[in-house]
Amino acid sequence: MRSESIAAVVVTYQSASTIGECLDRLRAAEGVVQIRVVDNASSDDTMAIVQRHAAADPRVRFIANPDNPGFGTACNQGVAAADANAAHWVALVNPDLMVEPDTLSGMVAAARGHGPGPVLLGADLVGEAGKRDPAARRRDPDFGAMLIAMLAGGSTSASMAIPPDDGLVLQPVQAVSGALMLMPRALYQQLGGFDEGYRLHAEDLDLCRRARESGALVAVANRARVLHVRGVSSRSRPVFVEWHKHRGLVRYFRKFEASQRSLPVRMLVCAMIWARFPIAVLRAL
Repeated sequence: MRSESIAAVVVTYQSASTIGECLDRLRAAEGVVQIRVVDNASSDDTMAIVQRHAAADPRVRFIANPDNPGFGTACNQGVAAADANAAHWVALVNPDLMVEPDTLSGMVAAARGHGPGPVLLGADLVGEAGKRDPAARRRDPDFGAMLIAMLAGGSTSASMAIPPDDGLVLQPVQAVSGALMLMPRALYQQLGGFDEGYRLHAEDLDLCRRARESGALVAVANRARVLHVRGVSSRSRPVFVEWHKHRGLVRYFRKFEASQRSLPVRMLVCAMIWARFPIAVLRAL
C-alpha cells in the first residue's frame, strides 16, 4: 500500500445532474486508487450514470441502498467497502464537488508536511460564481450566544464562519465542511466513522469535534480550492433537509454541551433550535 494512495467515497441522492462530472474528475485525480459510491435510493438517473462509470473503470464500485439511511451511515458503508490494504487515505467527497487532478494528492502532501500527528483536512470551497464558501472554515456551534440573541430579540444565527488566512498552508479550524474531508483511514477507524444517529447535517461538526478531542489537527488546506455546486441533493426535499438539520443540532447540543448546562437552559436551547425550524423552511421554500 502506497502512503499516498486514496480511497474516495461518494454518497449520492438524486445527484444525476452532477455525479457524472464528479466521477470523471475523481477518476482523473492523482493518487485515487479506489472510488466507492453509495446511493441512498435515488429515483432519478444517478445509478445509471454510476453504473456506466463502474463498467468503464474497475476502481469504481457502488452500493445501492434500498432506502435512505442518512449521509453518515452511507459514508461508513463506503469506507467499509474500500480495501483497507490498498489505500492509506480516505476522501469523503460530495457528488456536487469537482476536484482538480491535483486536489487530493496536494491535500495528502500538505497533511504529510504537517508531521507525524493525525490530520483531518478540508478544502477551500468556492461556489459557481467564484465566491468562497464560509462553511469551509467553521467554529463549533455557540449555543449560549444563540440563546442570548434569542432572549434579546435579535437574530439567533450567530456566525460560525472563520475568515480565511491565505498565508497558512494548513489553517487550523474547529470544523471543516463535510463536502470534502480527507484523513488517514486509521483516524477514521479510530473515531468509529460518523455518528449514525445523525441523518443529515451536523455529523461533520460532530466528527471534527471528536477528531480534535482525540488529538488530531483539524485544518483547511488553503491551496486546495475546489468548486462546490452546493446543495444539489438537498433541493428536492427542503422540508426534510431542514427537519434533519435542526434535529442534528439538537443531537449535537445534547451530546457535547447539555451536561454543562442547567435544565432550564437545556430546555431553552432546544426550544430555540426548533423555533428556527419554520423560518428555515420558509427560506428554503
